[in-house]
Amino acid sequence: MKKVLIVGAGKGGTALLKLLRETGKLTVAAITDVNPHAIGLDKAKSLGIPTGEDWRAFLHKGIDIVIEATGKEKVFEQIRSARPAHTVVIPGAVAYITSELLEEKETLLKELKQQTNNQEMILNSIHDGMIVIDRDEKVSFLNKSGEQILGKPRETVIGREVRDVIPASGLPQLLETKTKEINQELKIENGKKVITTRIPLIGTDQEPIGAYAVFKDITEVVELAEEITDLKEVKTMLEAIIYSSDEAISVVDENGSGLMINPAYTRITGLEEDEVIGKPATVDISEGESMHMKVLNTRRPVRGVRMKVGPSKKDVLVNVAPVIVDGKVKGSVGVLHDVTEIQSLTSELKRAREIIRSLEAKYTFADITGDSQELTIALEQARVGAKTPATVLLRGESGTGKELFAHAIHNESNRSHNKFIRVNCASIAESQLESELFGYEDGAFEGAKQGGKKGYFEEANHGSIFLDEIAELTLPMQAKLLRVLQEKEIVRVGGTKPVVVDVRVIAATNINLEKAIMRKTFRDDLYYRLNRLPIYIPPLRERKEDLEPLINHLIKKLNEDYGRNVISIDREAFEKLEDYDWPGNVRELENVISRAMIFMEHTEEVIRKSHIPTLIKAEAAHTGEEAAWQRSSLQEAVDEYEKSLLTDAFRTHNFNKTKTAKALGISIRNLYYKLEKYQLDKDDLQGFS
Repeated sequence: MKKVLIVGAGKGGTALLKLLRETGKLTVAAITDVNPHAIGLDKAKSLGIPTGEDWRAFLHKGIDIVIEATGKEKVFEQIRSARPAHTVVIPGAVAYITSELLEEKETLLKELKQQTNNQEMILNSIHDGMIVIDRDEKVSFLNKSGEQILGKPRETVIGREVRDVIPASGLPQLLETKTKEINQELKIENGKKVITTRIPLIGTDQEPIGAYAVFKDITEVVELAEEITDLKEVKTMLEAIIYSSDEAISVVDENGSGLMINPAYTRITGLEEDEVIGKPATVDISEGESMHMKVLNTRRPVRGVRMKVGPSKKDVLVNVAPVIVDGKVKGSVGVLHDVTEIQSLTSELKRAREIIRSLEAKYTFADITGDSQELTIALEQARVGAKTPATVLLRGESGTGKELFAHAIHNESNRSHNKFIRVNCASIAESQLESELFGYEDGAFEGAKQGGKKGYFEEANHGSIFLDEIAELTLPMQAKLLRVLQEKEIVRVGGTKPVVVDVRVIAATNINLEKAIMRKTFRDDLYYRLNRLPIYIPPLRERKEDLEPLINHLIKKLNEDYGRNVISIDREAFEKLEDYDWPGNVRELENVISRAMIFMEHTEEVIRKSHIPTLIKAEAAHTGEEAAWQRSSLQEAVDEYEKSLLTDAFRTHNFNKTKTAKALGISIRNLYYKLEKYQLDKDDLQGFS
C-alpha cells in the first residue's frame, strides 16, 4: 500500500486525513504543519500517525505521495523541487476541494438526519408529484400529489416496476446515464400531460442506487394557453403556409436536427419526411457544407449559396436565416431554389419578352388534353418531329386541334425562342398571298410600301411558319412554296435577288391530298416534300375516352373566361355528349360547353342535361320533305377506298412493306402509320385470303 505524507494540518489536511482513513486505499505515513497547534496534528496523534513541523524530515522515508494541503504555491514548489524522482506531489487545490466536499457531505448528512422524521409529510404536502425508484427499477415512494396525477393509489404502486405504472417513464435510463433530465414533456396513460424533471440517486461508491422524478400536471395549463393564444390555430396556419408554399423549405432546431420540411422540398431533394425529421442537418447534402449549421454557429443569415442536395445531387441555391427568440438561437429556416428551375424561369422570361416583340406560339403539349391510344400516337409522333428540322404535315378533320399541335411542336423545338408565324392560306386573297408570304420590293406594285416589306417567311427566319389549309394554295403558289422548301430561299415580289431563309414549315390540311393530286389540284412534288413527317390527328368520335378530361379542361378554361364557378358535369349530361359523333370535333365541343355555361344560373355549379343545347345527329339532320342522307360521309368513303387499296397492294407484294410502300409512292414510315390506322395485320390478311 502506498505511503502518503500530508503537508498542512489545517482544515484541508484534516479533511484529507479523514478521507484517506475512511477509504483505506492509502497509508498516511505522516502529517506536518508549521503550527504545532493545528487541528490535524491532534487528530493524527490520536490515531497513532507520526506528526511534525517540517515535512523535510519525512520526505525521504519511502513516501510515495505528498499532498500539499497548505494551499501555498511556494510550499508546493519547494516540495516538488526536493522530492525523490518516484514521489508524486499533489497540489493544495485538491485538499481544498476535498475539504469543501466533505464539509458539504457532513452538512447534508446532518440535514438528512434532521429531515428523516418529517420527510414524508413534506413530500406529501407539495403540489407536484414525486416518484422514487430503487436500483431494481421498482417504485419505492410515491407522494399524494403523484397519486392524484397518475390516478393510482400508492399501495398499488409501491414495489412494482416503474414501467408497469408509467409505461413511458424515462427513470430507468437514468440508472445507466447517471444524468439528470430537466423539464421533459410526458404523456401518461390517463391522457394527462406532465412536465417532469428526473434526477439519479448516486451512492457513495458513485454508482446509482435509484432515481426520482418530480412532475407537474400541465394539461389544464396547455389547454388554457391554447385557448387564450390560439396556439393550435397559429401552429396549423403556419404549417399550412409552409406546406402550401412552392418554395422548398427546411426547418431545423438549435442542435441542427430536422424539424419540418414541405412537399416542395421533397420534390427538389427526393427526400421524404422520415429521412429528414430528427436527422442531422447534413443528411440532405451531397456536395457542400451545411448552411444550417453555419447559421446556427454564426447567428448570421446566408444567401445564394450553391450546393448539391439529395440522392440525385440536385443543383440548388440556398438561403438560410436563424430563428432568434429572446436573444437565443432556437433554430434556422432554409429556402432551396432549384437551379434548373431558375434557368427554366429565365428561359421563360426570355420567351415572354419574345412574345411581346412578336407573335409567338401560345400552347405546349401540356395543353393538349387526352390519353387515348389514337391521340397518344399523334403526340408521340409530334414530339419526335419537334426534335428534328423536318417539315411536318398535320392531317385531320376541321376542329381536331391541328393549330394546337403546330404551337406545341414549335415550343418543343430548338426554335422555341424565335418567332412562330401563323398563316391561313384560305383567308388571304390570292392576289395578296404571294406578297404576304414572300414580301415585296419598293415599287413592286401600285400602293407598295416605300422601302418594301418583309414577307412571313423572312419574319419567321430561324423560327417556324404554320401554313394552315395548305391545300387551298393555287398551283403557281404551290410551285413557289416548293422552291422555298427545296432551295431554302425566297424572292420578293418585284425583286430578283434571292433571300436565304432558315424556316421550319409546319403545314396542315383537312383535305385528302392524295385525292387532290389525282384531281390535279395539288402538286405531287410538293406533296412529297410536305409529307416527310405526316401526323394524323384523330377526330373526337374516334377517341371518345378523351371526352371526359376534355370537358373538365374546357370547364376550367371557360370559368376563367366567364368568371364562373362551374365544378363538373352530371352523368346524364355527359352521356348525352358521349352519344354524339361531334362532326365539328373539339371546336364544336367547346362551343357546346360554352353555350351551356352561358345559360346556367350564376349560382349553379353542375352542368345538367337541360343546359346542353340540342345536338342533331347526322342521320336525323334533315326532316320533312328532304330525305335523310343514309350513306357514309366523304371522308369515310375515302378512308374505305384507301384501306381497300392498301390491302390489295400489301397482298400483291407478298406482305413486303418496303415494296408495298415503293409501289404506292409513300414512305415506309407513312405505310406503317396507315397499316396501324386501318389495323391491317399480315396474319389476319393471310387468314382472310
